[in-house]
Amino acid sequence: MPASSNPLNKVPQVTLAFWVIKIAATTLGETAGDALSMTMDLGYALSTIIFFAFFMATVAAQVASKSFHAFLYWTVIVATTTAGTTLADYADRSLGIGYIGGSLILLAFLIFVLGLWRFSTGSVSINNITSPKIEAFYWATIFSSNTLGTALGDFFADTSGLGYEGGALVFIAALGLIALAYFYTKISHTLLFWAAFILTRPLGATMGDLLTKPLAKGGLNLDRISSSLIIAVFMVIAILLTSRKAGGYPGTRPAG
Repeated sequence: MPASSNPLNKVPQVTLAFWVIKIAATTLGETAGDALSMTMDLGYALSTIIFFAFFMATVAAQVASKSFHAFLYWTVIVATTTAGTTLADYADRSLGIGYIGGSLILLAFLIFVLGLWRFSTGSVSINNITSPKIEAFYWATIFSSNTLGTALGDFFADTSGLGYEGGALVFIAALGLIALAYFYTKISHTLLFWAAFILTRPLGATMGDLLTKPLAKGGLNLDRISSSLIIAVFMVIAILLTSRKAGGYPGTRPAG
């Protein structure tokens, strides 16, 4: 999907590199979330509180910033994926809602957030993230979509019986269809962007589980903490290679 032509947009250009980093961020969210809740045995509830506090701190810094900062932006993305991982796991497993019930509840909440955003501003396009109000809706939508994606990933990998590889292939195929629709149909690009954004989360979730779950459960049994560090290093390198300069809100001076 093309980059925004708006120089005041406080989000990165949506290119192939954006999607590569996004998938890495969602995979990191799964491994890091599980590392805290399972490997360190803090549990889903406490891990969710920790990660949600981290998300609130980073998103506050992002919204308060007057210009685009690549590392800050992607830190907030990672914060939404880690908090989304533990929150979805807490709802699905600790509260006993189940993957289907959790997915439906989170889908309803995501639609509500998008509807409220559209009603309040007239658009949910990522080409117009140019004010704190719009950016707050943007991050609320991202947090909701990443939490929903965790539940969807777990459903396809576990409940459906497809396993981690099968679940990943389903989401890769779905993203391929979205790419074809983008290039060869007249379907709204905004709709296709949010559909792709949602589906990259369960793809990352299944990939993260594939890396770290025990061999008996179909995973590769890699260490969660070391896997998270390796993915984080990959993200840093990718961001350094693809970072762009961008403007801030109207009336502010663009970052140099």
